[in-house]
Amino acid sequence: MNVAPRLLTNLCYLAMMSLAIGLNLLPVFLTTLSALYGGAAGLTQEQLGRLGAISFAGLVVGILITGPLADRWGAKPFVQLGNALIAVGLVAAAFAPNYASLGAALFLFGFGAGVLDMVLSPVVAALNPDRRAAAMNWLHSFYCLGAGVTIIAGTLALRLGFGWREACLVLLPLPLGLMFAYAPLRFPALSVAGGRVKLRTLLRRGWFLLAMVGIFLGGATELGMAQWLPAYAETSLGFPVWVGGATLLAFSLAMMAGRMVVGAAGPRWNPYRVMAWGCASSVLLFLAASFLPVPGFALAACIAVGFTGSCLWPTMLAVTADRYPDGGATMYGALGAFGNMGGICMPWVVGWVADRTDLHWGLAVSALAPLLMLPLVLGLGRTAKA
Repeated sequence: MNVAPRLLTNLCYLAMMSLAIGLNLLPVFLTTLSALYGGAAGLTQEQLGRLGAISFAGLVVGILITGPLADRWGAKPFVQLGNALIAVGLVAAAFAPNYASLGAALFLFGFGAGVLDMVLSPVVAALNPDRRAAAMNWLHSFYCLGAGVTIIAGTLALRLGFGWREACLVLLPLPLGLMFAYAPLRFPALSVAGGRVKLRTLLRRGWFLLAMVGIFLGGATELGMAQWLPAYAETSLGFPVWVGGATLLAFSLAMMAGRMVVGAAGPRWNPYRVMAWGCASSVLLFLAASFLPVPGFALAACIAVGFTGSCLWPTMLAVTADRYPDGGATMYGALGAFGNMGGICMPWVVGWVADRTDLHWGLAVSALAPLLMLPLVLGLGRTAKA
């Protein structure tokens, strides 16, 4: 790999960290935002879950709009646009006067994150055609690193007596700097030389439809835990507020470690077996996290889900790209949209169940996602060469 592709790959890693800002700052401040925007009674669990869903709705809209346009105009303008929208969204969220305007700001930087999410994976895949599974896991490990940086910034803001607004502004330089760093670089084509397969053709192929269901369940596995972990640690397990933020940081670092392990293993490990192992382990850990009577053990199980569930999203992207290398950016958009729809649905479902029972049962519902994904990935693996 020469200097330009290496530099572009590294900047894509940093942009994945920028993407993580829009999706990981909110969970650290759920209890703070409840008091800030909900008055004396606070926001309900459903209203808090709705904030996460709004952010991920913006993500899905950004992905769906960007996919076909990136195939037509290339990735570069959208990488710059995504970072610009995240920056604007951070400023808007910092000064949001009420719940509705906060939701609008969250949608905006969710939209920017969706634009980035759409283009970064196909760019890195185009730069690393012989090691897609490893490259995807490395790329998405930087999402976890970005989540960690975001969580540290948010937790430090809480510890130092600052709040939501200050944390938003502290994170602003990363997307602003990246917006300009991409300006002089050339980007690769996002599909093979013979042209791309149209999405409507892919949607008639059963294997691809199952892959979309699989990545939906992978997103639900990852984000059902991530969006509620600080609140669960504080309100259900009885830990102080700063422990909630620290636990989400540990969860993100565990995800980063899991993706780096899979990335380092490369083609030596069968990707379908890796995903099956991750699904089965995640089911057991979700149940342990929800029902273990010792809070410290339950919290450790929450963190461990980050490691076991880390491979599901990027590896499903990679095996689908290997099967359909001519899918283009639109294919990645369809997969990313379904993955993030899992991120919309599961946090909302957790909050809905928690309002009717408690957060222990709300979190336990998340175990359904890896449970359903397990036979699916085994089936895809058996037909991968078909």
